[in-house]
Amino acid sequence: MKNDRTLSQLRVLGIMSGTSLDGVDCALCRVGPGVQLLHLWSVSFRKPLHRRLQLAARGEANSWELAQLHHDLGRFYATAAQHDPTGHRAQLIGLHGQTVFHHPHRTRPATLQLGEPAYLAESLRVPVVSNFRVADLAAGGQGAPLATLFHQIHFAQRGEHVCVHNLGGISNVTSLDWRRGAQPRVLAFDTGPANVLLDLAMRHFTDGRETCDQWGAFAFQGKVCEPLLKKWLRHPFLRQAPPKSSGRELFGEKFLQPALAEMQRLRLAPQDFVATLTEFTARSLALNYRLHLPAPPDRVVLAGGGTANPALCNAIQREMKVLNQHVTVTRSDEHGWPAKSIEPAAFALLAWRRWFDLPGNLPATTGARRAVLCGQITAA
Repeated sequence: MKNDRTLSQLRVLGIMSGTSLDGVDCALCRVGPGVQLLHLWSVSFRKPLHRRLQLAARGEANSWELAQLHHDLGRFYATAAQHDPTGHRAQLIGLHGQTVFHHPHRTRPATLQLGEPAYLAESLRVPVVSNFRVADLAAGGQGAPLATLFHQIHFAQRGEHVCVHNLGGISNVTSLDWRRGAQPRVLAFDTGPANVLLDLAMRHFTDGRETCDQWGAFAFQGKVCEPLLKKWLRHPFLRQAPPKSSGRELFGEKFLQPALAEMQRLRLAPQDFVATLTEFTARSLALNYRLHLPAPPDRVVLAGGGTANPALCNAIQREMKVLNQHVTVTRSDEHGWPAKSIEPAAFALLAWRRWFDLPGNLPATTGARRAVLCGQITAA
């Protein structure tokens, strides 16, 4: 049933914590119908909470632990949301939650994002939109990607083929091909791993002292193992046609453990292993572009936490030049959107659309049978 709200601008707080489990990014935005970033801040997970999230993401938490984590995480989000020093009061909140399971199976799909929204609604006394993915899943889609509308609004350029590529825990692309026609041709899907395997490897090699390959230092010191890389590039997900989405179920601990065993067999140094994982992200990205995009892009805009890794960005730029020697590779910061702002801003937009009963998914990219209202509303 259509609500009686008149479309208007709202200050919407988008809250996103991704597959890499490094913390939460908060973006306060003015939304309607476009998005203007007002303020951005991040809050890291405390170590005990981070460990519990890791166990849940690995499927090693029982039902009561998951229930407790759902509420503890909700309280954490409520605290993180209050870190904004600007004093601009949000009128609506879009909470993605923490994905601990995502399995877009054809006949028995399931996805689970933790973080009880009632604590945010009570703490800030504003409505919260959450659980965005399930409506698309129920309509036969993958439940992902959902940042596509935001990418289209802010990055599509008439006469160009632009790819917005998010380097979060998982690597995903939105292809905006507007070389002809009244509207861009949009295609969006996950391409494989980005930071999740690199972060897991660094924690393994440093006994938890390092949570990521800071500035690509490990990768720059290592040498890529081509035989191991070629084996990884045969992973069936990379050749699977869109719509498709992935997560830690494919490119997490279950991938890393046998890969570490192969590393030992090949007597690779940790730096060589991390260099090979970095190259895997870049080449799997390029492989997906070759197989699944209508044409090589004219411009690639990199976003997400992976943009802070110059070893990864350099490898991606090299691979893109192989596809199109005239391609321009930029970072979202150069377009007014800091690397960590795009995902929470996208869910601020989705929350605004849900509040006004506007569809949030693009069926052509998720595989859903129809456009649906994405998100469930928790009243203040």
